[in-house]
Amino acid sequence: MSKIEIHGYAIVSDNDCIADASGRTPDALRNEADWAYFQAELNASALTVLGRLGHEGNANPKARLRMILSSSSSGLERRPDGWWWNPGRLPWNRAIEAVLPEGGRIAVPGGRQVFDLFLGIGYDAFHLTRAEGTFVPDGVPVFSDCDKTRNAEAILAAHGLNRSPRRILDSVGPVSLTIWRNGRPDS
Repeated sequence: MSKIEIHGYAIVSDNDCIADASGRTPDALRNEADWAYFQAELNASALTVLGRLGHEGNANPKARLRMILSSSSSGLERRPDGWWWNPGRLPWNRAIEAVLPEGGRIAVPGGRQVFDLFLGIGYDAFHLTRAEGTFVPDGVPVFSDCDKTRNAEAILAAHGLNRSPRRILDSVGPVSLTIWRNGRPDS
């Protein structure tokens, strides 16, 4: 099989949340600079993997190839809006071999169950954007294991990813980006 590169993407609050209690992305986590960066990354990817709610809540005007995780799939099904995959019925290696036989870069923008699943599969990189100074009460954390003692950074490090230097995407806020990579950190 050809090389597959898995990249995760999330913008989080200071308390590591990606959504509010209702599952929606709060305005505090919406940022034009982050959105432009994310769209450029999607353009560089051969496939976007996301959960059903994310798929239904986000239009696909550029008709990018999508893989939607859903327990309603019998394993892997090609539907008009993308590939529907049930990880409980078909292993990742068989699903991705069918969808991207030539390999390529995969963008994983979540939600939390999808982020958790790919922690086990293995990220090549995780692009963690932080909207600094924000707090989402009773929100949905980026990873299930995020709590008061373990933040997103600790979880990524525990899964063998190394921190690259933090960079500012938007000085207002600020909004910062740290890319966590499998292997040695960037210098």
